[in-house]
Amino acid sequence: MLDSGSTAFMMVSAMLVLFMTPGLAFFYGGLSRRKNVVNTMLMSFAVIGIVGITWVIAGWSIAYGGDGSNPVIGGLDQLGLSGTVADMLAEAASTDEIAYPAVVDIVFQMAFALITCAIVTGSVAGRMRFGALAAFIAAWSLVVYAPLAHMVWGGDGSLIGGIIGALDFAGGDVVHISSGLTGLVLCIALGARKGFGIKAYRPHNVPFVALGAGLLWLGWFGFNGGSAFAADGIAALAILNTVVSSSAGLASWMIVERIATGKPTLVGACTGLVAGLVVVTPSAGFVEPWAAVVMGLVVSPACYLAISHLKGRFGYDDALDAFGCHGIGGILGGILTGVFCVPELSWTEYGGLLYTGDASLLVSQLLGILVTAVLVLAADAVLVVIVRAMFGGRLRVTDAEEALGLDVAAHGESAYPAYTGLDI
Repeated sequence: MLDSGSTAFMMVSAMLVLFMTPGLAFFYGGLSRRKNVVNTMLMSFAVIGIVGITWVIAGWSIAYGGDGSNPVIGGLDQLGLSGTVADMLAEAASTDEIAYPAVVDIVFQMAFALITCAIVTGSVAGRMRFGALAAFIAAWSLVVYAPLAHMVWGGDGSLIGGIIGALDFAGGDVVHISSGLTGLVLCIALGARKGFGIKAYRPHNVPFVALGAGLLWLGWFGFNGGSAFAADGIAALAILNTVVSSSAGLASWMIVERIATGKPTLVGACTGLVAGLVVVTPSAGFVEPWAAVVMGLVVSPACYLAISHLKGRFGYDDALDAFGCHGIGGILGGILTGVFCVPELSWTEYGGLLYTGDASLLVSQLLGILVTAVLVLAADAVLVVIVRAMFGGRLRVTDAEEALGLDVAAHGESAYPAYTGLDI
């Protein structure tokens, strides 16, 4: 018998997470240059079309198929979601207690794959060929994301979550570190935008940024709360921690901006909000609210320094700061999980260093992050080489296309057409 309450909760959570990808399109679109806003937003929307298909064909099976004994991939027994309807009918007829239909998991985890792939696109805004990006994302969703999801969330036999024993409540390794590092690899492979380090790139539409941040904030309650997989106290704790960490991240960013530049900004507040969401994701159901506040307070200075100083120092053009926010925030969140995890809430026998004085969980967290980084960076490097070869040795648009803007050059559209009575 199905639990209607948990079923409804998980369905709503899945829909909230699905809503995050269009929200990210507005967030990234507002941060982009005026001549590239359509291209930037379309990259997020295209992910829905691409990964929505790859997840059904093979992504779900690679991530969560098989019997859980393989440490790296799930299996190939559910390609094309084979057997899904039969399983759903069997669950409906069963007299056993079932929290919610397994088919809900497929949608919920698909939503995670969508937002993760969309985050990657922020690093390459304004200069990557659209077809090359589409090919890369299609391959990445199957070769990197799906196996990594299994390695973290695939059960006792999985490499990172089971064997290493690293905790990741809702996607620090799987979502944020993987997407942030991939964005870094791609922006280095592409090279910097014309004028990077010389001219200032300012967000062209600040209200779009605020709208996108608000939609992400809303969706994140399903993202973290739904990762409890039941309508219970852990879900409520995860939602509470999501609120307070994002609040602290927003406040902290405004303070840092006030100290650094003399003026807090709306874009900065929105970025701090997202950073606070990112840092609490690995630990949302594991820590006390006061710890979530601390995490939000410390993540904004870390991400601010990465965005304002690391890019210029090392010369990589992470256009919309996917690595600076998601990569750095995800790494920090994973580490702090090893410090603040309440022992009784841990999925393993180990609790946080603060409570136990035992560094075992912290070491597992660090090792999990290291393994994630090595696997992602190695796979990304191979995929870049393959996709570049597929597109004639060129991932980047021409200089003329970049100067014109990708909205017109790649799509024949303009977000803000001239108006003189008729659009021209």
